[in-house]
Amino acid sequence: MDDITPGTPWRRKRRDRIADAPALTRQPQRAGFPLTLELGPTQLPKPSWTKISQIRTLSVERIGRKLGVASPEEVARVIEGLNEILGA
Repeated sequence: MDDITPGTPWRRKRRDRIADAPALTRQPQRAGFPLTLELGPTQLPKPSWTKISQIRTLSVERIGRKLGVASPEEVARVIEGLNEILGA
């Protein structure tokens, strides 16, 4: 499986010890925005995409080391994509 979990949770739920985050993958994606977004040059070792349409809920215990940091512009595009998908 080529999906990788994000290094930092998008939103923490302290009480439940879970985090919601979009799925990440190293596999080039056929679908474009708003379903996926290619991440710009980051600290990630390989080109990566976020699957905006696939939000994951993870136990914080499963989140490993930090892999990189999304730019404020990338976070804004992910939110824009979510809003478009949800019709907000």
